[in-house]
Amino acid sequence: MRVFNTLTNRLEEFEPLNDKKVGIYACGVTVYDLCHIGHARSAVVFDVIVKYLRYKGYEVKFVRNFTDIDDKIINRANKEGVSWKEIAEKYTEEYYKDMDHLGIARADVEPKATEHIKEMIEIIQKLIEKGYAYTVDEGDAKSVYFSVEKFPQYGKLSKKKIDELMSGVRVEVDERKKSPLDFALWKASKPGEPWWDSPWGKGRPGWHIECSAMSIKYLGETLDIHGGGADLIFPHHENEIAQSEAYTGKTFAKYWIHNGFVTINKEKMSKSLGNVLNIRDLLEIYDAEALRLFLLSSHYRSPIEFTHEYVKEAEATLDRVYSTIMRIDDFEKIEPNVRNSSNFEKIKSDFENLKPDFERAMDEDFNTARALAVIFEFIKELNRFMDKRPSGKEEINLLFNSKKIIRELGSVLNLFQREPIQWHRDLLKIKKIEITEEEINMLIEERFQARKNKDWQRADSIRQQLLSKGIILEDKPDRTVWKVKI
Repeated sequence: MRVFNTLTNRLEEFEPLNDKKVGIYACGVTVYDLCHIGHARSAVVFDVIVKYLRYKGYEVKFVRNFTDIDDKIINRANKEGVSWKEIAEKYTEEYYKDMDHLGIARADVEPKATEHIKEMIEIIQKLIEKGYAYTVDEGDAKSVYFSVEKFPQYGKLSKKKIDELMSGVRVEVDERKKSPLDFALWKASKPGEPWWDSPWGKGRPGWHIECSAMSIKYLGETLDIHGGGADLIFPHHENEIAQSEAYTGKTFAKYWIHNGFVTINKEKMSKSLGNVLNIRDLLEIYDAEALRLFLLSSHYRSPIEFTHEYVKEAEATLDRVYSTIMRIDDFEKIEPNVRNSSNFEKIKSDFENLKPDFERAMDEDFNTARALAVIFEFIKELNRFMDKRPSGKEEINLLFNSKKIIRELGSVLNLFQREPIQWHRDLLKIKKIEITEEEINMLIEERFQARKNKDWQRADSIRQQLLSKGIILEDKPDRTVWKVKI
């Protein structure tokens, strides 16, 4: 199994620090607003990484934090005339609503910054003692800064050089800092801001220190995997490395994993461009599983371009999967015979190769795009096989086992887990089709009676009536089923 390590800029064999135990820390969200599709991508990526490692037999401890104190939270609270705590709690709750819809499992530990002030203070004190940090007077209190020049390896993750960073720095406003590159570990509180007591007076932590404190507390001084979005490489993760390794004298993380951006019209999402797509808004028009499939359809390190067409393609692909599962279910009613069709050996070979091919794709840096292609190619061959109306006992068993393995591999990606009827029930709601399932079933029964009475005109009229509302009828030997038209 190989993973791409941002630190070394190459694919490496994955070898955890402690045999089959893996500690993963992924940077979470700052809870001051609703989450956007970029947050969803990072959450989905690490959700799948954790699921796949567990599928491979690793014992995983996954930590994902909440930044619940920050300038953005304070500004939002002031704007709305409420406390910072109210804002943080409100948007933490909203985060869970969105992630639950997207099928994101809870992390094993989900620490909040404000619950770990003590641990942060301890690290900052040690950094001052070791000469890596210094204080700056701020009225009655002090701020504490990390001295970047004291850490010669600064820039090793982002591949940035201190000299080049210095030459690129604009005129530095805060002349109290020893270097424009130095970053805050502790900020003296301003009037009206939240604060905590510290050896330097009333203040609050800087952004970067929280992740060092929480990851070390829950996973130890060296992590197996640390990661997040590519936008965090610099300065956040670079600063984490500097302060953590200066504090412990040990390697902070063995592997660094970063997911690519979600772009719109080839541009990164940003509020200044006005192109931010909130998960909440997208869930009003798309099934959550379709969004999840879209996000997994590209390799996690690549940028992924959001378009409505791409999500609709994901929706159509999901529909094909659930239609295939529905076809397999129809074979339950077939009385197996002893003969196998001529193309049985081909599909048998495809079935036997499915799991190894899926694992080969995922073992190569969690390549979900290739893993999905393996599943979809098998589903295509499975439908060709069913077109031949197989009826042998081995064939029927292979179909049912195919359904099981599609579900099993899909569970690693948290896809394909619904029953087909539930997929269509959910589409009925999300597409806001103006007819209920009860009304559909009543019309199907009326059509059945019309056909029984040879009233073909009425039967066709009902079919057209439902089709005009986006409902397709499919007649089977023993019943009629309905589907939402994609």
